[in-house]
Amino acid sequence: MELDETDLALVRELREDGRLPYETLARRVGLSRPATRTRVRRLQESGAVRVVAITHPAVRRLTASAHLAIGTRGAAAPVARAIAGLSAAPFVTLTSGRRSIMTELRTAGFGELERTIEHIRGLDGVHSVDPLIATRHVKDPYLPAGEPTVAPQDETDERILAELERDGRLPFAELAARIGLSPGATRSRTLRLLDGGVAQVVALVRPEVLGMGYLCGFAVRVAGAAAETAERVAALPRVTFLSTCLGGAEVVGTLTAESFAAVRGTLEEIRELPRVREVESWLHLELVKERYDMGPHPA
Repeated sequence: MELDETDLALVRELREDGRLPYETLARRVGLSRPATRTRVRRLQESGAVRVVAITHPAVRRLTASAHLAIGTRGAAAPVARAIAGLSAAPFVTLTSGRRSIMTELRTAGFGELERTIEHIRGLDGVHSVDPLIATRHVKDPYLPAGEPTVAPQDETDERILAELERDGRLPFAELAARIGLSPGATRSRTLRLLDGGVAQVVALVRPEVLGMGYLCGFAVRVAGAAAETAERVAALPRVTFLSTCLGGAEVVGTLTAESFAAVRGTLEEIRELPRVREVESWLHLELVKERYDMGPHPA
């Protein structure tokens, strides 16, 4: 899908706040309200953009997470699809490099994390699993900032979250009809959840849509304490995700770039940092799954 400058401006606005009213979007990009609505719907229907609510992991009791590099015997795609079928795996890609699959896991505690990893080890076609246990998410565009200041009160709040996790731009009137409340009560409850940090509505955008079609994962081994190095890596503009971790590396992350030259340049910037001992990298070849409407589900 070809996007012009106005489309790209809309995407940037929706990445910051997926529920911006059409009137506000129209004013910011210089279109009429009907034209803005038409363009946003076209972006969503094309699959280039999905606007969804992402509930804070703490609300779902998802207190443990890990990044797994998975080697396979034979074709990797069937194994990746099997892993993508796990609700504890929000992110699964086919990759280049020593391992053919990378996945992120988010679970309700380390006991469930261990069970999920063991479940993956036992899948047909899995040859090896190298986990990096996340200790701190330093940079994550899909993680609501800070801890929630409120909590879902009842089943109605949970239904609101579930609907917004499927379509973050549902109008209050339609959302009200689905959950059986008045539009006013629905609006009040929804704003309480969003303003209280329970969830945020963002646009999930395919990187190539923004001209940033090169996704590279990397793991960094650090001499000494990793916190300062992690902050410096996270500050690089093309680094879109970063965690500190335990395991074979101290830092794991993703960079999104417009060319192989830009990928190489960012990796060189990381290698030049004072305490960096080694950088291992891989390309994400195919995004198999990216979904963050998660609850505490066992493997």
